Amino acid sequence: MAVKTTLTGITTTGTPHLGNYVGAIRPSIAASNTGNGDYYFFLADYHALIKCQEPELVHKSTREIAATWLALGLDTDKAVFYRQSDVPEIPELTWLLTCITAKGLMNRAHAYKDTVQKNLDDGEDPDFAINMGLFSYPILMAADILMFNATDVPVGRDQIQHLEMARDIAARFNHIYGEHFRLPEARIDYVAVLQGLDGRKMSKSYNNTIPLFLGEKQLRKHINKIKTNLLEPGEPKDPNDSTVFQVWQAFASEEQTEYMRKEFENGIAWGEAKKQLFELVNGQLGEARERYNELVVNSHQIEAVLRQGAEKARAKAQPLMQKLRKAVGIYGL
Repeated sequence: MAVKTTLTGITTTGTPHLGNYVGAIRPSIAASNTGNGDYYFFLADYHALIKCQEPELVHKSTREIAATWLALGLDTDKAVFYRQSDVPEIPELTWLLTCITAKGLMNRAHAYKDTVQKNLDDGEDPDFAINMGLFSYPILMAADILMFNATDVPVGRDQIQHLEMARDIAARFNHIYGEHFRLPEARIDYVAVLQGLDGRKMSKSYNNTIPLFLGEKQLRKHINKIKTNLLEPGEPKDPNDSTVFQVWQAFASEEQTEYMRKEFENGIAWGEAKKQLFELVNGQLGEARERYNELVVNSHQIEAVLRQGAEKARAKAQPLMQKLRKAVGIYGL
């Protein structure tokens, strides 16, 4: 039976927040520690260029995201951790895949269609401000996946279509040039989406995030900003309708969750609930925060890890690329 290969990419366009940690980073690191299959985690800096033309931001985000994964205990002996741009075989594969991908398939991509529709709604030209990066994004994503013949790709529901496109592209290439790619499967992680300060999904797009490694004072201030209702101390509160409780549950044990559920029933004051939430989150992230701060100021350590990861990634990518070049007719005379 073929070894299961899991692959996850992290776009380098922002500072990691509690939602990223709960929804992606923590479960990914835990899975890689099981020793069940091969794991590839990469910094998707080419993807970042699609929507971000701020070089300083992309560079800063790359450092912060890499430091975050390492500070939280990613074991790079158990997972290949690399920067997308350090593996030149990926953009080369992207071109091979581009040449067999129907434009009509890309026309159906949700991200592209949604942008076109927004332009039409705003009275603009349909292709206003749409670059080829956005249009062909699913092909680069397919190359990321197929380069390492990933079998399992954890995705959110908004990425399922792109994963299906990767399967279509792989099948098309195999049909033309022979069997080279395994068809990847989407793995939908049913992790609760963490709510942000305003009650909506925690997202940098909404500017409602709680950055993961804030200092204690700033962390307390952000938690105190979480939107609550006007119920007074002593009045029972609904834990199922509370961002404070939802964040608590994401960090708490079952016993701690039941304790806070009863506190809500007993009418705990919002100020007290937020105080206890701060203590819980801060207690869990304190040691990792220290490691993160040390790594960020000693970024040469991060760079060394990423270069080692790139060597491991290329050791897999180069032999496959040689086979693919020969398959399409590009090889020495």
